[in-house]
Amino acid sequence: MTASPVYHDPPARVHEFANGLVLLAEPIPSMQSAAFTLMTPCGYSCEPADRLGLSGLVCDMVLRGAGRRDSRALINDLENLGVERGESVGASQSSFSGATLAESLPEALSIYADIVRRPHLPADQLEAAQQVCLQEIRGVEDEPGQRVMVELRRRTYPDPWGRPSHGDEAGVMAATDAEVAAHWRHNYRPNGSILAVAGNFDWDRLLDHVDDLLGDWPAVAVEPAIDRDPADTSPHIEYDSNQCHIGIAYATVPYKHPDYMQAWAAVGILSGGMSSRLFTEVREKRGLCYTVSASLQTQRERARVLCYAGTTAERAQETLDVTYAELVRLADGVTQAELDRLKARIKSSLIMQQESTSARSSAIARDWFHLGRVRTLEEISDLVDALTAETISSYLAANPPSDFTFATLGPTPLAIPT
Repeated sequence: MTASPVYHDPPARVHEFANGLVLLAEPIPSMQSAAFTLMTPCGYSCEPADRLGLSGLVCDMVLRGAGRRDSRALINDLENLGVERGESVGASQSSFSGATLAESLPEALSIYADIVRRPHLPADQLEAAQQVCLQEIRGVEDEPGQRVMVELRRRTYPDPWGRPSHGDEAGVMAATDAEVAAHWRHNYRPNGSILAVAGNFDWDRLLDHVDDLLGDWPAVAVEPAIDRDPADTSPHIEYDSNQCHIGIAYATVPYKHPDYMQAWAAVGILSGGMSSRLFTEVREKRGLCYTVSASLQTQRERARVLCYAGTTAERAQETLDVTYAELVRLADGVTQAELDRLKARIKSSLIMQQESTSARSSAIARDWFHLGRVRTLEEISDLVDALTAETISSYLAANPPSDFTFATLGPTPLAIPT
């Protein structure tokens, strides 16, 4: 009999400041490090329609000097603290993350408080920031697989939720320094922001420090985004190549839905490892494509399963047909053997997450954004243990994959399944 892993299960500390900022903290005294995730409500969904990419541009600009530090001093000080950092722009937020030695956490947080509250936004560096964004946009355009998935998301989500996170060239290059400053003032705000910390720290000292840094950050009133139907365009993008890239999407339940674990497990069986259905049926048995995968992408109020396959133009139609058939076949249910393999992978992932302060700070921030509370690893493990082939099959029978959206990129259009 295999023993169940024992998870470190510290209680998460939560404090909501009067200005709306939420501080989450998961102390892990055994660690020598600490990590943080700071999410500000400046996602691509809040960009003006003619300034796509503005949130990404602001994310670059706020790092070009803040508080008493110019651009070079800011980077040098973060490196001197040994901060391993990252930034990203998603549908609802811009995220700043960092991991460092436990004793360096307070100073690292002080620098990031300057970044979100007191950025210099130097006008003479706007062109350089635009060029950085432009390189990312052109990098995506040079990757046909990414292009087809950008188009798939645009077609399957209502606007503004299906926009490309990197924006477009017209929007980025048209942005002025005044627009950058206005976008920052309106969307870098405490109401809607989450600061999550995991690792070795003292809670009372952390709370006092964050209060000093961000407690008087003034809130900003905002209007919610209005959903609009995506533009009705052809599912095919002409592309002169011997390759064809295929994207298929269907709606599923978001992270906060009670059935999320069932939906997530079903996608794990569909595409998770070399024993998954898509890998086995589409790639291994028939040799139709060089890559095929599916993932569940969730936003707060909506979610999609996004599937991708890359193949030759000659085998594209058969790849589309077989991949689509596997998605439809999911409604017939899953087997216990498939679930056993999935659970083994999930348990490994949970163990690795337990050993990473960065992973925990990100996870507790995500939990709060979607659920309004923080789950422990033990609770997640219990949810995984509760999954059975019967519960997943029952969910799939009641919620079969349907209402598919397609996008293809290649030399000739394909016959879309109906």
